[in-house]
Amino acid sequence: MNNAAPKIRRLSEALNIEDLRTLARRRIPNFAFEYVDGGAEDQVTMAANRNSFRQIRLVPRQLRDVSRIDLATQFFGRGVKRPFAICPTGYNGMLTHHGDLKLARAAAKFGIPFIQSTMSTSSIEEIAAEMKGGEHWFQLYVLKDRAISKRLMERAHTAGCTTLVITTDAVILGNRESDRRNFSKPQVPTWRNKIDTALKPRWIFDVLVPHGIPIFGNLTEFLPKSQWSAADGARFISEQMERALNWQRIEELRADWPGKLVIKGLMHPEDVKRAVQAGADGVVVSNHGGRQLDGSATPLDQIAQIKDAVGDSCEIYADSGFRRGSDVAKALSLGARGAFFGRATLYGLGAGGQAGVEAALGMLSNELETCMGQIGCTSIDGLREIEMVRD
Repeated sequence: MNNAAPKIRRLSEALNIEDLRTLARRRIPNFAFEYVDGGAEDQVTMAANRNSFRQIRLVPRQLRDVSRIDLATQFFGRGVKRPFAICPTGYNGMLTHHGDLKLARAAAKFGIPFIQSTMSTSSIEEIAAEMKGGEHWFQLYVLKDRAISKRLMERAHTAGCTTLVITTDAVILGNRESDRRNFSKPQVPTWRNKIDTALKPRWIFDVLVPHGIPIFGNLTEFLPKSQWSAADGARFISEQMERALNWQRIEELRADWPGKLVIKGLMHPEDVKRAVQAGADGVVVSNHGGRQLDGSATPLDQIAQIKDAVGDSCEIYADSGFRRGSDVAKALSLGARGAFFGRATLYGLGAGGQAGVEAALGMLSNELETCMGQIGCTSIDGLREIEMVRD
């Protein structure tokens, strides 16, 4: 058997998420690729996320009519065409011009939520214009200046965001050494990375020329124009991150937000119970894709006991490590309602812009449908009845 990696040179040749990753590595500068692709410290958690999927085996049921398979489900009582969402990820304009808009358009086309990051390079209002009639959620980093957090929430509600997602596991940023090595100082690539970037003219004329280095679209309201640069925006958020975030603050945010509330980054059943008591409608079981604590448990290891702890009192979602449709089937069989994608769709974005994101979502949809047919399951709810074994 030839185990050599395939030479993927164009989007039409990509068959899976790993192919999109290969193509993204070829098309965008090394510093941008490693920002997306890397994790914290020794990247033990990143590897564990993938291994957790490999350690679970689905037990197929046969002689069932699988002539019609339905991927549709509901998030908070609202219909979605697939049990997916695109995770909040920051600075996507670094991968392609208007990266967040391209992700949002693809999400709307596939009938799934797009969760916009506080640190997106497009503003809340720009994304809302693309998501009319779609599921636009907004992710909030809770900041020390409460007026800023409140103002971001007001803008999100006015723009039509249905759901607020509060990230809790990034108040202290992870030690991402692989990313830091690409810069001689903040926002200044090393000479090796400058040369690599110069060899990517397609990226240069998409991202840098004539638009210039992307800025954080949601922060311009709070900073003087002289501090709109990416470096100043990142510094501002780093200084503003609320390290004193606690359950009382979550309850206050719940009181201020009129829509659905999701807490992202919870891994322990007791924390999920506390989130329900604080008024959360849902949680995202997440270790931040291995970008925070290196050595963390994996979401797939935690979903079942979290489901046992809270039952149907809140909706359980999961992210971190999804690369195949069968991964989604496993997470949903354990008790998750939906799978949220970060790197999987960003690889598509880097590989081919909006078309690349649509390719990623199409691959994952087709793989999930194939997997469901092979295990004798015709509906998303039916996945909860599928048996599994662990290695």
